[in-house]
This record gives sequence, C-alpha cells and structure tokens, in this order.
Amino acid sequence: MAKLPILEFPDERLRTKATPVEAVDDDVRQLVDDMLETMYAARGIGLAATQVDVHRRVIVMDVSDDGTQPLVLINPHYEPIGDAREPMQEGCLSIPEYYAEVPRALKVQLKALDREGNPYELEAEGLLAHCIQHEHDHLEGVLFVDYLSALKRERIMKKMLKRHKLTQPA
Repeated sequence: MAKLPILEFPDERLRTKATPVEAVDDDVRQLVDDMLETMYAARGIGLAATQVDVHRRVIVMDVSDDGTQPLVLINPHYEPIGDAREPMQEGCLSIPEYYAEVPRALKVQLKALDREGNPYELEAEGLLAHCIQHEHDHLEGVLFVDYLSALKRERIMKKMLKRHKLTQPA
C-alpha cells in the first residue's frame, strides 16, 4: 500500500466531478487500499478519491472509535430519509484545521458497491450519515466550505493560501 498526497483547498482539482467506476478490478482495489492507508495516516474518518486527485467515484470511511470498521463505497448513491436535518461540526482532510457546523440529512439510505464490486445497501444516521453526505459531495466537486457564507469561505481560503506559502520550499 502507498500513502497518497491529499489535495488542499483551494486547489481547483477538488472541484472536478468524479466519473463512475466501470469495473471493480485490481486497480480499483489498490486505490481503495491506498486511500484507507492515507485516511488512517491522516487521522481522518473519510476520504474521497477526488481528494487524492483520482476522479473516480470511490470513497473510504471509518467512523468507528478504534478505526477497525472500514467502509468502502464505490459508485455510491444516497437518498435522505425524511426531512429531518441536523447541524454537525465538520472538518476535512483537504481543509486541515478548519471546522464548521453544516446541516445535513439526519438519516440516509445508501446504495454502493463494496471493495469486491458487490452491491449493498445500508441505512445510516448520525455521524455515518453526515460522513456519507460530506464525502459524496467531494465526488460532485463540492466542499463543506461551500455551505458557509462567502465571507467565512474567503477567510478560510486566504488562511489556506498563506499556509501553502509557508510550507512551500524557498
């Protein structure tokens, strides 16, 4: 497995809409494994392929307390269950150190393929439902900062640009 570089906001590649996976083959399984290693190394709970500059509809996540329940979502599709929404504090591996309350559907019905290409469905609520929606947004080129006011988004972008300048070699 290999740790992959994670794109950071405001990198325009994060705005690329991901394409469906045509077949779950060894290349896709390797991508899943590399994404899981990358997510765990970065201490995240979710990672979309878009964030590692692979524009395919692949997500990995693990919302367990001990990091032992990886979930693979290939070509995911979800529908909200009911109208209930709740705000939850969100962060993002592509926008490190910034968090904001984002309202999302309380429950969702998910359909996806697993690491082997087998279809499955699950009903999710709470943190898992939020994570599914957050990571699915990445596949559409949407970031959690897009739910914030223009002023807050601009502030975060300026801080991220400054952060990038400070980390670039001279």
